[in-house]
Amino acid sequence: MDNNRHLDLDSIIEEVRRQYEQIAQSSRAEAEAWYQSQYEQLQNTAGRHGDSLRNTKIEIQELTRNVQRLRAEIENVKKQNQQLQSAIAEAEERGEMALKDARLKLEELECALQKDKEELARLLKEYQELLNIKIALDVEIAMYRKLLEGEENR
Repeated sequence: MDNNRHLDLDSIIEEVRRQYEQIAQSSRAEAEAWYQSQYEQLQNTAGRHGDSLRNTKIEIQELTRNVQRLRAEIENVKKQNQQLQSAIAEAEERGEMALKDARLKLEELECALQKDKEELARLLKEYQELLNIKIALDVEIAMYRKLLEGEENR
């Protein structure tokens, strides 16, 4: 019996090395696949964030334009408001002056009316006196006429 056990260490080492390389390759392939999927996820996420960023930039630009437009409108409205306020102040001033002029004219007209009333009362009194004198004269004339007619008839 041959107890000579000859261990073939080279083949065992070669077998272990081959198994190790297979494990390493499969681990490397798994790691590469995992890194590739992570890379793709990051690219997708970056793409989504890029799209979101572009959309946000577009929205910001639109909002900036709206803000600028609204600021311009506000400035125009402020100018219009200022013009209207100055026009109102000017109109109030003209109204006050017109009111003062009207009051002065009213006072003048009231004074003239009062003078005219006094003049009318004086003229009415004179007219009444003249009318009384005329009536008295008419009565005297009528009386003299009767006397004359009475004398003529005699």
